[in-house]
Parts: sequence; C-alpha cells; structure tokens
Amino acid sequence: MKKSAARKEPSVSPFKAGLTCSCPRCGEGKLFSGYLTLCPRCTECGLDYSFADSGDGPAVFVILAGGLIAVLSVLAVELIWRPPYWVHAAVGIPVVLVSTLLPLRFLKSLLIALQFHHKAAEARLDKRK
Repeated sequence: MKKSAARKEPSVSPFKAGLTCSCPRCGEGKLFSGYLTLCPRCTECGLDYSFADSGDGPAVFVILAGGLIAVLSVLAVELIWRPPYWVHAAVGIPVVLVSTLLPLRFLKSLLIALQFHHKAAEARLDKRK
C-alpha cells in the first residue's frame, strides 16, 4: 500500500472510476487483474474488493444493448443489400462480439463503483423481539 487508508476518503465520481476501471475509493488503483477478474484489493489505498458483487447486472445490460445493435445492423444489411446468409454471418458475428465484449468490462466496473458509492449491500432482516 502506498497511501494510508486512514486518511480522508476523496470523493471520486463513480462514473469516472467506473469508466476508467479504477478503484472506486481513490480512483487511482486498478480494479481488474484480468479482463473481468477483480484484484483482491486496491494497490494504492488498500480497499478490499470483497464487497464488490455486480452479479449478472453487467451481462443483462450488455445482452439487451448488444442484442439491439446486432439485430438492427443485421436487419439493415438485409433490407439494404439482401446478401446471402454467409454475409450475414460475416457481418453479424463480429458485430455481436464487439457490441458485447467491449462494454462488458466498463459496465462491470461502473456497477461496482456505483455499489461502493451508494454503500449498497445485501438485504438483512433485523429480528427484534
């Protein structure tokens, strides 16, 4: 750890931290050790990333947006040029891959940053008697 975790936490925009895939607390350390694998903790401020659980949220948003982009592009190619099926495959497969794999990492990072910013956690039932 390079910086003290006891210092006052800076206010980092969750959108900036999310879109730069950086630590949601300090905005400087990296969030991922692989494409979608989280680091255990921030290398700069020491924030433990065990709280981070984006679940299926990023995948759902990517499926909806990427599916819309892919369907509209394949439909446009069909309506404009009426190509053979192999052209649809040649256009559709790269469009699906690009429109789903590129934003997935940024959306996961954004959802984790928003989760940290809003202090979101699992729901707990308080059993008082």
